[in-house]
Amino acid sequence: MTDTSRAPEQGVVLHGTGGVWRVRTESGIEHDASLRGRLKQEGIVDPALKLAVGDRVTIEPADPGPAWAISEIHERSSSLSRRSPGTGRTERVVAANVDQVVVVFAMVKPEPHPRMLDRFLTIAEANDLTARIVINKVDLASEAEARQRFHAYATAGYALHYTSTKARHGLTQLRDALHDRVSVFSGPSGVGKSSLLNALFPGLSLRVGEISESVNKGRHTTVGAFMHPLPQGGYVVDTPGLREVGMWGIQASELDRCFPEIRALRDACRFTDCTHSSEPECAVRDAVRAGTLDRERYESYLKLREELE
Repeated sequence: MTDTSRAPEQGVVLHGTGGVWRVRTESGIEHDASLRGRLKQEGIVDPALKLAVGDRVTIEPADPGPAWAISEIHERSSSLSRRSPGTGRTERVVAANVDQVVVVFAMVKPEPHPRMLDRFLTIAEANDLTARIVINKVDLASEAEARQRFHAYATAGYALHYTSTKARHGLTQLRDALHDRVSVFSGPSGVGKSSLLNALFPGLSLRVGEISESVNKGRHTTVGAFMHPLPQGGYVVDTPGLREVGMWGIQASELDRCFPEIRALRDACRFTDCTHSSEPECAVRDAVRAGTLDRERYESYLKLREELE
């Protein structure tokens, strides 16, 4: 018989492997739970793809014994999605019910690639999520150099944080920005996401990998998205370093809305369907020529649009 002494509880999915999901209840207790068979049979959720870290669920005592089962998946307020890796053309939900995306890049080791940063930001914008940029390892160069290199992103309106785990630099401001929010930490391998989270919240004790000198890319140490409750409120979702960042659900005609500085100019173009590539009286191209719109960001927009088309 089902244990009626344990009432159903609501919670949030922290992580999952092999069909077993770790759920943290509103009282702060964590349980392992499997997806109830009824949900699988009704096709509501594909447990390998659809149920995601951050989903709010109801769990009930399973029959038999002490196990728990996920009996209901609640509607999401938001989600961060990308295209499945490889040649896949399906959606992969990285995390659900997200408040903001924190994109971490290193100043050096590995060398930052702005085009990849633009991909991460575009995915956040397409999901209607606030994005913050963290430039880590500024102790290996200088904050002044970092500010100059990423000036275009500050001009576009993004909040930037310049951090160093070794020098304990910029951590307080970043910690304050994570308070009482659900934040997804993302970015390429080797930029120090896990080290940064360990420095911000020592109790997390995340595994840290070394940079591969031969390819200047980090080895994967995080095997799947993992949601961590923060001591002062909120959650951070640690995600694997992404060697391939595939955009999902973005139409080429809507890409200009995912670049804040281009979005601010699009209505001033002569044509309402302006692609900002060759049309006359294009406010975006005029701004590039005038030097008021960063040329590299504009060229990144054109590359991404070409890919989407």
